[in-house]
Amino acid sequence: MNRRKFLSAATAAAAGVPLLLGNAVAADDDLPARVRRYLDRALAAGSPSAVCGVIQGARRYVAGAGGSRGTSAPDGRTVFQLGSIAKTFTATALARAVRAGETRLDAPLVLPARFPVPRKGPRRITMVDLATHTSGLPSLPPNLLAGADPYDPYAHYTLDGLAAGLRETTLSTEPGSSHAYSNLGFGLLGQALAFDDVDAMLRRRVTSPLRMPDTTTTLRPDMASRKAVGHLEGQPVPDWHDPVLSAAGTSMYSTADDMLRFLGAQLRPDRSPLRDAIELTQRPHFTVDRNLRLGLGWHLSPLTSGRTMTWHNGGTGGFSTCAAFSRRSQTAAVMMVNTASEATTTGPRPVDALTHALLDELDAA
Repeated sequence: MNRRKFLSAATAAAAGVPLLLGNAVAADDDLPARVRRYLDRALAAGSPSAVCGVIQGARRYVAGAGGSRGTSAPDGRTVFQLGSIAKTFTATALARAVRAGETRLDAPLVLPARFPVPRKGPRRITMVDLATHTSGLPSLPPNLLAGADPYDPYAHYTLDGLAAGLRETTLSTEPGSSHAYSNLGFGLLGQALAFDDVDAMLRRRVTSPLRMPDTTTTLRPDMASRKAVGHLEGQPVPDWHDPVLSAAGTSMYSTADDMLRFLGAQLRPDRSPLRDAIELTQRPHFTVDRNLRLGLGWHLSPLTSGRTMTWHNGGTGGFSTCAAFSRRSQTAAVMMVNTASEATTTGPRPVDALTHALLDELDAA
């Protein structure tokens, strides 16, 4: 087991990277065969098991596949750790608060007095800065990894630790000026919305209204019996736990069935109880370059067709995930695998490349 590699996942897991897609080829086969082809590719890339869910117009389909080592195939109710896709839940909660008049996107970040908010230049960090990774905050608090368990790197961190870490934190850029992915920023966004009650707030404002019962940071007994075992480099590893920065998605669980409900709401906000908030999250709020704009939580990149792909990926020490959709073509895809992986200097993580390519194919069909 590569201890350094595992710790690096805590720093870099699911950082948003725009992908340039190649030309999609619309397959002539039916949807199950198409999904099966992508599942086979996920297994070939080293995943012990994989599950994939798609939406194509009015049709929804979920299938899973297990590897050759006797791993059973997951299904739509199999529980995976979700990782940073859950940042889009936190962003949705922010959007609900904005629509309700409880805060503003340009409101400054405010925390209890013992949590000093770093400053650089005349402009304070705002809520929209946190939701678009333009706050200037580092990826993690500077004191988080000191003494951390490499197999569960957030579990030891406390509110006292966060207060001390913020006193040591400096901003790399002035708020609102440039993009740098930050788990710390989204963790602080959750604390600003519901101090020390983040997980309950996300259930109340996002997952419960969207009927996502298995999307939670706390495993119920029935969920534990359905949970996939996470892996790193072929070896089983424990789940991540996070009592402080969970709004960044570091300890969230979900299923393909729940994620299709979430993606369905993204495709048809008019049929969702969170319509106004969802529309606000999908609106571009910051432009990085021609291949990447940022909504609240969401990344916006072009598909081969020229339509917009809205997406986010996720990862913990033993799981990798990606979700993407196209409003224009009413298509969506989510893939969840029970192994950790990282982007390389030559390409993205396999789960990201596969999910984006599948959506590109569905969009072109």
